[in-house]
Amino acid sequence: MGTAWQANNQFPWEINRYVGGIENVKINVTLRIYSNKWHVYAGLAILNPSAKEQIRQYAESVTELFKLMLGGQREELTKRIKAAGAAVFGARRGNEDLLLRDDVLDRFSLGKVPKERTPNNHLSLLAIVDCWWKLAIVPYDHMICSTPLFRLWLGVTEYLFRKPLLLDEVINTAIEDNTFRSDDLEFTFAARGWSDCVTFGDFSSYRDRFEKIQAYFAPRFPEAIRVGNEMIKTILDKTEKD
Repeated sequence: MGTAWQANNQFPWEINRYVGGIENVKINVTLRIYSNKWHVYAGLAILNPSAKEQIRQYAESVTELFKLMLGGQREELTKRIKAAGAAVFGARRGNEDLLLRDDVLDRFSLGKVPKERTPNNHLSLLAIVDCWWKLAIVPYDHMICSTPLFRLWLGVTEYLFRKPLLLDEVINTAIEDNTFRSDDLEFTFAARGWSDCVTFGDFSSYRDRFEKIQAYFAPRFPEAIRVGNEMIKTILDKTEKD
């Protein structure tokens, strides 16, 4: 996401359609990652065979879902998204025991929350669940050894997929609304680019890509780290109680 925002010369917290709710998690997690040293994530991605497989599948999921959106293939897109949701979230239904809730999502904003929310197709989140489905990963089985960032991604994808009306809105937006289309195009390029970098085991390229985006977002790191810490504490408190 950071690569796509930089490519479009965007600071998402300054754009109304990227402020509030689910968007807050995307922004805060992205800035939290880029506020760290490049080698922290390069090692995890390039030296871990399982990570390579997941990153490659994620890029494939992003690409395939984006093509379905571009082609207006509503039925196929809906079937695939719903199948992925059923496989990953299983019997979990409704708003009971969600890791993240509306009041929590809106609390952690780097920008002013607009009065009206702009519908988003959330390609990045749909692809996470699609990737888990394709690799037969049930994220709840890995909670004991999971990182705070993993729990945030699980929390926000769970929030999306366990709210049927919101998920239907996302699918409808993906087919009928072009508001985020250029953003999605750059995001697809970015997902494939990072996947190639990891697949080739290219630490030098990884560092160059990472530090370029890091420099772009650097001025907002102090505030993002503070807000991100509060968000992570909230979700950790929730998962520890459960």
